[in-house]
Amino acid sequence: MTRILPVAVVCALFAAAQGVYSPSDDVVTLTPSNFNQEVLQSNSLWLVEFYAPWCGHCRTLTPEWKKAATALKGIVKVGAVDCDQHKELGGQFQIRGFPTIKVFGANKNKPEDYQGGRTSDSIVDAAINALRSLVKDRLSGRGGGGGGGSDYAKQQRTTGSKKDVVELTDDNFDKLVLDSDDVWLVEFFAPWCGHCKNLEPEWAAAAAEVAEQTKGKVKLGAVDATVHQGLSSRYGIRGFPTIKIFQKGENPVDYEGGRTRADIVARALDLFSENAPAPEILEILNEDVVKKTCEEHQLCIVAVLPHILDTGASGRNAYLDIMLKMADKYKKKMWGWLWTEAGAQLDLETSLGIGGFGYPAMAAVNARKMKFALLKGSFSEQGINEFLRELSFGRGSTSPVAGATIPKINTVEAWDGKDGELPVEDDIDLSDVELDDIEKDEL
Repeated sequence: MTRILPVAVVCALFAAAQGVYSPSDDVVTLTPSNFNQEVLQSNSLWLVEFYAPWCGHCRTLTPEWKKAATALKGIVKVGAVDCDQHKELGGQFQIRGFPTIKVFGANKNKPEDYQGGRTSDSIVDAAINALRSLVKDRLSGRGGGGGGGSDYAKQQRTTGSKKDVVELTDDNFDKLVLDSDDVWLVEFFAPWCGHCKNLEPEWAAAAAEVAEQTKGKVKLGAVDATVHQGLSSRYGIRGFPTIKIFQKGENPVDYEGGRTRADIVARALDLFSENAPAPEILEILNEDVVKKTCEEHQLCIVAVLPHILDTGASGRNAYLDIMLKMADKYKKKMWGWLWTEAGAQLDLETSLGIGGFGYPAMAAVNARKMKFALLKGSFSEQGINEFLRELSFGRGSTSPVAGATIPKINTVEAWDGKDGELPVEDDIDLSDVELDDIEKDEL
């Protein structure tokens, strides 16, 4: 008589037979028999995934993990442990969820939890950073061993104040989040959750930085889902931590980025810039305008436009329209934008090397470093775009600002938006002059 196995058993056997990683992959299959020698006694940096074959998130990670392993081949070791088959290894490293990734760096006995994104690019950037920290440790004599952890671990344990994270409850959630014009990133957590505890300092540090950089327009909150179960149920929270993004008038969406401070801040700033209007193009009317704009932004873009008599209002507005388009395109950079008329701020022109090439001209100024870069191409959308793109990648030549300080700024009247007018000359009355009496010189 043929025995029919239960479907669950068949699926489990099929998953085990299939395997996740094969010998042809660059991912090293780790087991209790080789883990100690391959990883713990190794001088190499290891990234190890602890997974279960039946785990959906693990299956999603598998192709990215393989790509990362291939990219890091010969540089960083990448391994994987099947915790269904090797439960003792999972227990040894307190694995309570799948997939869990750990970084075995300078101190192999105290691996660090990987908190970054789950794409191959994120994994490779994190691996290179961890490798750089390991090399620094060795150069400074802080090789393997010891209980202090690596620089990578210190980077992950970023400090932050809980006061910047808004505590959200069943009672205040709708008023603070749903009725707000601000963007919210909300963490749903459980106090007993290990991953939540790892996220806590990163979340707090990100909250402080985001509040400062967005002037409070993007906020980070947290909900204890074990206490406020109404909220947890409303948003279908089934695992911890779960992070959701709330924007007014839109359905909440899951945050799927990395879980380091840097990852969270980057996503928050993207959300801020997507919802922010284009920066204002300010005319340089006095010293305060320049100081405020240049000191509060990483870069301030300064344009010197031709005199109004040379272009008229239509020509000037055409230049300002180009600047507005570029300011909108690069608004994620949160740069400041300024303009002045040729000749109105001669000291500023001199300090930035403007004037010798004609007008219009443009410079990007870093007031913290007192350095600037000049637009060498055309004052057009294409020319300015190429100039700003190079700056955004950290490329392009720079020069020191003359005098290493913002020069004297003249106080001037704002442009009235009209065409320029030539100065009126006094009429000369020649009616009482007897021209016939003027003696003529003979040739």
